[in-house]
Amino acid sequence: MNLSVAQPSSRDTLIADCAQLLVDAFADYNAEFRLVTRRAPQRFEERDWRGSQKDAVERIELYDKYVTGSVELMRQRLGEDVHERAIWSSIKRRFDEIIDPLPDNEFIKTFFSSVTRKTFGTVGVDPAVEFIALDLDPLGNVRTHVETKIYANRGDIELLAEELLADFSFRTPYRDFEHSVKMIADEVKALVNSGKERRAIESVEVIKKVFYQMTRAYLVGRINGRGWTMPFVVSLRNGDSGVVVDAIMLEESTVSVLFSFTRSYFHVDLAHVGEVVKFLKTILPRKRVSELFTVLGRAKQGKTERYRELFGHLQQSDDEFILAPGERGLVMICFTLPSFDVVFKLIRDKFPYQKNILREDVLTKYELVFKHDRAGRLVDAQEFKLIKFPRSRFSASLLEELQKEAARTVHFEGDDLIIDHVYIERRMTPLNLYLRSASREDAEKAVIEYGQAIRDLAVTNIFPGDLLLKNFGVTRHGRVIFYDYDELCLVTDCKFREIPESRYEEDDMRGDDWFYVGESDVFPETFINFLGFDAGMKQVFLDAHRETLTADWWRGIQERLREGDLLEVLPYHKHRVRVFSSLV
Repeated sequence: MNLSVAQPSSRDTLIADCAQLLVDAFADYNAEFRLVTRRAPQRFEERDWRGSQKDAVERIELYDKYVTGSVELMRQRLGEDVHERAIWSSIKRRFDEIIDPLPDNEFIKTFFSSVTRKTFGTVGVDPAVEFIALDLDPLGNVRTHVETKIYANRGDIELLAEELLADFSFRTPYRDFEHSVKMIADEVKALVNSGKERRAIESVEVIKKVFYQMTRAYLVGRINGRGWTMPFVVSLRNGDSGVVVDAIMLEESTVSVLFSFTRSYFHVDLAHVGEVVKFLKTILPRKRVSELFTVLGRAKQGKTERYRELFGHLQQSDDEFILAPGERGLVMICFTLPSFDVVFKLIRDKFPYQKNILREDVLTKYELVFKHDRAGRLVDAQEFKLIKFPRSRFSASLLEELQKEAARTVHFEGDDLIIDHVYIERRMTPLNLYLRSASREDAEKAVIEYGQAIRDLAVTNIFPGDLLLKNFGVTRHGRVIFYDYDELCLVTDCKFREIPESRYEEDDMRGDDWFYVGESDVFPETFINFLGFDAGMKQVFLDAHRETLTADWWRGIQERLREGDLLEVLPYHKHRVRVFSSLV
């Protein structure tokens, strides 16, 4: 018998080559991502915080760099066929076959979809050339477990803590190893025994990889007992005389703040990110998977999962999108779905005269925040383009607002509403609304938190621009966060001034400024006048943060920033976490 083997056509070869090129492009991206991430231990040991900041920005920029490069590569390889959907559908099938056995292959699918969206300008989702499955469990294919170290409780928590710290050593030694061991043991025993019943600890389990974030390193794990689990996170700080234990976090609420949507992304070298997300869900069950992927540095995968969460929720709910509670924004239209904890922000077509900025300025400010150290005080706003919603899910008043104020960004196709550009953020309670309904005690805490937010932003070189209470939000953990970026700028770009003494008595009677005010001029002593505090809350603010109302304080911050000082912001809630070493 004469047997012949069918030879692949040139088209088949082209499809296979393109699929493999995209797989290789992602592999190159991932390798460079991990290469940057692996610098973190050395940055920590050498206290090279400026280097850490540069690494954070470099790593964020990698994804778009490789997507753009892949789009160009496909244009070169496919030529005139680059916009032929049939050939891309075939490439997608072959791509899926290649990556099927690979771990974390959802990451690789997201990369492919990013390339096709940039190539086609896809509106909504095009399943022919994109990977998206709304019913997909992002952790469903995670069959393995993250590598951990397990420390069995043999009746001596001090010995357990000693073994743990000894395993996680650095080139920079611990400043006081014995004292650090005692602090860990004391905190664990105090919390475990704080309830009505003593809980027996069976083991402490810690992820082998250290989590790095700016000036600190974290040991992340859990305490296991019979039928119960609790978080276990040790914060380490490299100070002038060595590494010290800075804080121990043993409650879901405190660890949740650490893994917050207001934080810069962790640098932790993970072979399989899904394993870690699955582990973290055991100690942070209320934390969305999208946020965990994001805070681990996989921002694009976080966007994919947020899309899945949102549209999966739309299929299971029937409430309408409405204008978000709070005062109407002059630059942004903000709307929300009451049953889902995010807010959508669209740039208006036109701004009122008092807003002397352009649309491009707003985009630039959001990009600045995306790459800046958010220090727990700035929301991570995810940018979405060409997103499609059912028109029927929008309230009449919201549709009217969108048609009237955002016609450049919003348009309709049949029963669909298409938004060309939108930011999606976690929803919070606007601070001005929170203060109206909060108890006196909670209101005072929020006012103090508000002042601390201003301080934290200042030392990270961020001036909010507009300090009105409506531009700040309160999280479920009681933290105050800034989220209105249209007037945000760098502290070092401002000119902080005292109000000049009046020349004549008539000057004090004028409704407008009698002296020259430059574009970058800021008068801190005036802040308190327009915040809307009642007399009691005003005094609370003054008692805690009076110096922030002086130009001298701001100029002092400016001077230190210009000299290159890295001013510290506590990465945890100091009222809920016992801090041992910071700022001492």
